[in-house]
Amino acid sequence: MNIGIGVLIFVIGALLGAVAGFFGARAYMKKYFEENPPVNEDMLKAMMMQMGQKPSEKKLNQMMSSMKAQQKRSKK
Repeated sequence: MNIGIGVLIFVIGALLGAVAGFFGARAYMKKYFEENPPVNEDMLKAMMMQMGQKPSEKKLNQMMSSMKAQQKRSKK
C-alpha cells in the first residue's frame, strides 16, 4: 500500500510540475517578446533593400504601424 501511495504522489507532483513549468515558460516568453520585439525599423530597411525596394520613411512607418497593430490584435 505504501508503494501505491508513493507512486500516486510522484505522478501528481510530476503533473503539477509540468503544468507550472508550461505556464512559467509561457509568461517568460511573452515578457521577452514584449521587451525584445523580433523586428525593428533597421531590420525592415535591410529586408526592403535586399528585395530591391527603396525604403522610404513612409513605407517603413506604414509597415511598423501595421505590425504593431497586428501584435495588439493578436494579444486580445
